[in-house]
Amino acid sequence: MVAGMTQSHPRISKAVIPAAGLGTRFLPATKATPKEMLPVVDKPAIQYVVEEAVSAGLDDVLMITGRNKRPLEDHFDRNYELESALGKKGDAERLAKVQESSDLATMHYVRQGDPKGLGHAVLCAAPHVGREPFAVLLGDDLIDPRDPLLQRMIKVQEQHGGSVIALMEVAPEQIHLYGCAAVEATGDTDVVKVTGLVEKPDPADAPSNYAVIGRYVLDPHIFDILRKTEPGRGGEIQLTDALQQLATDEKVGGPVHGVVFKGRRYDTGDRGDYLRAIVRLACEREDLGPDFRTWLRSYVAEEMQQS
Repeated sequence: MVAGMTQSHPRISKAVIPAAGLGTRFLPATKATPKEMLPVVDKPAIQYVVEEAVSAGLDDVLMITGRNKRPLEDHFDRNYELESALGKKGDAERLAKVQESSDLATMHYVRQGDPKGLGHAVLCAAPHVGREPFAVLLGDDLIDPRDPLLQRMIKVQEQHGGSVIALMEVAPEQIHLYGCAAVEATGDTDVVKVTGLVEKPDPADAPSNYAVIGRYVLDPHIFDILRKTEPGRGGEIQLTDALQQLATDEKVGGPVHGVVFKGRRYDTGDRGDYLRAIVRLACEREDLGPDFRTWLRSYVAEEMQQS
């Protein structure tokens, strides 16, 4: 048996990234360009997500795509013509950046077909994942690489088995925008046991203010449940509904735990938050930050004087 693996807790090596959404909130920009390819400073949002998976040791990445998502595959493939042109120019810096995306991980792709929700997208990964635990990363949530959330979730899954979800405390009036978890404390301050889940509850009915954000480490029994899960909220097959079954019946698939995340998260699924994410990340870049922060201070000062 390979070192670091047990029969019950095999090493997690596969990441699944659902990327079949239409991106309607960013129209008309996403009419012909997948929302995952919208730039966050100078990299498409999806590259940040793949880099996060690779940093956590997941070198096998499956993207769940749909129509008009070919640019995703092209981005992570080699572009020999561009590489040759940059090489002839002696532009080693840009050449390295172009090659970086194609060398990140072993990439695979499968089409979702009908857009039946996140649960259905995850189910599309079953033939590739097989019967081993795996991670799911949603592209709308970018996690700062200085805050290794996914690594922590994998460690918790190795300790407890079952599934692990990422949670973040939000204001009570915001909980209706998220899946919400009912939780019990554990011996670790950043880990809770999940006893129930509800998708986008009314604030008055929410069991807590712990919101589910877009990172999951899932036991393969989730596939068995998703195959039997009926469409829920919004007429879609909800991953939250399947996780609710795992949380209430530990005999099938083990327990569900949550890692409470208090680090830096950039939401690129909303236009305003997308712009704020770009500003925050640009300010922190060594090559862009000093000049950009100087301009930003000047701009804000001028706006305040005019208001």
